[in-house]
Amino acid sequence: MRATTRLFQHATRITLFTRENCGLCVQAKSVLSSVKASRPFDYEEVDIIKDESIPRWRDLYEFDVPVIHVSKATAPKEDPKSASKALKLMHRLTAEEVQAKMDAAEGA
Repeated sequence: MRATTRLFQHATRITLFTRENCGLCVQAKSVLSSVKASRPFDYEEVDIIKDESIPRWRDLYEFDVPVIHVSKATAPKEDPKSASKALKLMHRLTAEEVQAKMDAAEGA
């Protein structure tokens, strides 16, 4: 039996806004890794300092990393102009909080 493409599509996308030498970012990655083991999602990581093509992310989150945005996998890419409307978690986050945001994104 052949698996369909649908089985390989994830319902949720998580974007992690991070930077180098961020201990909380390392913890956030660990939490996301544990969630992904039981509930797969599309993942994108944005280094707000290194990625010069998106200076507005640094302006928004320079003192708040780690920040995650949770959205449907089919939603448009993250945009700084709509960041205030994003489903997000900041700083210390738990697997339960991430999964609750994933539920909210999938239900939207």
